[in-house]
Amino acid sequence: MRPQTFLNTAVALIGVLLVGATSAQSPRLALVIGNTDYKSEPLRNPVNDSRAVSSALRDLGFEVLERENVSQRDLITALQQFSIAARNRQTRLVYFAGHGMQIKGRNYLIPVDADLATEEDVVRTSADVNDLLDRLGDLRSGTNIVILDACRNNPFNNTPTLDANGRRIHTRAIRNTLGLAQVDAPHGTLIAYSTAPGAVAIDAASGKNSVYAKHLLSNLNTPGQTVEQLFKRVRIAVASETQNQQIPWETSSLMGDFCFRAGTARQCGQ
Repeated sequence: MRPQTFLNTAVALIGVLLVGATSAQSPRLALVIGNTDYKSEPLRNPVNDSRAVSSALRDLGFEVLERENVSQRDLITALQQFSIAARNRQTRLVYFAGHGMQIKGRNYLIPVDADLATEEDVVRTSADVNDLLDRLGDLRSGTNIVILDACRNNPFNNTPTLDANGRRIHTRAIRNTLGLAQVDAPHGTLIAYSTAPGAVAIDAASGKNSVYAKHLLSNLNTPGQTVEQLFKRVRIAVASETQNQQIPWETSSLMGDFCFRAGTARQCGQ
């Protein structure tokens, strides 16, 4: 083959690959993390939850970056990679199942290798949710959804959470205290928490998924349902099943309607 012919063929092939990569890129991108294997206070359901949520999101047209039992390094890397990839997407979603807590008004996601003795350890070895929200808020178009199936409590208190019969409830706080500050959603963002301020997210003692993940999954695929309607239905179902021990909540600055599955033209039709 002559050099010029080879060059033309190579350029054409590269063009085809680039066009294919561009056309294959979904406008919807999700980062889904499930942390179960903690050194202390291991959890039962988060990896099951993250796998089920990943599968559901793929069925809804999302490209999913899926991570399990991440260390601090891998957690920070995953969030950074997502933030970069998310710049060119119209819908950006983060789902985290695992331990989380709040220190001095800031929320932290806890990696499985965290060794926490002081509040300074939390700040030093965990991922600051506010940093992620700041990066998403800088994207001035599209929709951001952050779902935290984690308790955002300060762990430095040994008081257990008990049910109505005095039995300890396994929760997604490392240890439990009351009182969390609300975090405002930045521009174009909805933040969904699996539990209200001053409460804990229950890690189900039976069943494959947490109470919150179960009801999220059962409602996620409803056609024409706005994201606000979705989380209202999840909240009602979780509150009912847990006898109001766990009441999910959200904060939102969304400016338009978003549906995970479109309905008619008047119901998030695209």
